[in-house]
Amino acid sequence: MVAGAAMLWGLWPVWLHASSVDGPAAAFTTMAIMSLPAVVVLRRAPFADRGAVWALVAVGVCDALTAGLYFTSVNRGPVVVAVLTHYLTPLVVALSAPWLLGERRSTRALVAAPLVLGALAAMLGRPEGEGVVGTGLLGGASAFTYAGIVVGSKRAGKSFTPIQVTALHAPISALLALAVFRGDALPTSLGLDTGRAIAGGLLSGLLGTILFNSGLRRITSSTASTLTYLEPVVSALVGVALFHEPFSALTVVGVGVVVGTGVWVARERA
Repeated sequence: MVAGAAMLWGLWPVWLHASSVDGPAAAFTTMAIMSLPAVVVLRRAPFADRGAVWALVAVGVCDALTAGLYFTSVNRGPVVVAVLTHYLTPLVVALSAPWLLGERRSTRALVAAPLVLGALAAMLGRPEGEGVVGTGLLGGASAFTYAGIVVGSKRAGKSFTPIQVTALHAPISALLALAVFRGDALPTSLGLDTGRAIAGGLLSGLLGTILFNSGLRRITSSTASTLTYLEPVVSALVGVALFHEPFSALTVVGVGVVVGTGVWVARERA
């Protein structure tokens, strides 16, 4: 389930790359769509666990920040830089999860993070275009907020179901995005680009997040975050297939390293 979610998230460049819908508008649209099930699950949500409630609030804040930062980095700068800096997340989770959640420290996750980042760097190639530094800063900031989503979702999932975690944090994210970005968070038209953003919200946003939260209940946050390295692999393959980005032997090797490392980490004994 976590791997499936990561592959759905890897389709974000399809919805966002070369689109007139900027990061804040795409983030707000996604969060609004993810909020749709909230009407159904609200009455059944357990609010007695205060720690889970505050974790849910933290997920909402972090998700809004992550979407705004990452979507903007993908939209404005080299996709390679955005992806690599964003995927410092598994390393941040592996270091923080034992302290924040009391999980066992995953040696394999700590080894895997720099190994896979190196494979991704080789696979995605040398960044081209302007805005490398700005894109790197946005992507790096999104790595820390993304780690907050993983850790917070794990804690909230102790009391809330996967669809409740997904649907109840999303209104917080949508309202925060609207409060921060105001008019920039609203799509300016209902054209093809907005339709792509809506499709992304349904598939990569709503469905992907429900799958991720379902899998996160069964494995550690360090393992889950390592498996999300499948997202940049899919993004790279999408770039080759749809955006005519170069395909080389390094791409094949990089995909093999990422997938093989993910299996290795997932099979670590509890």
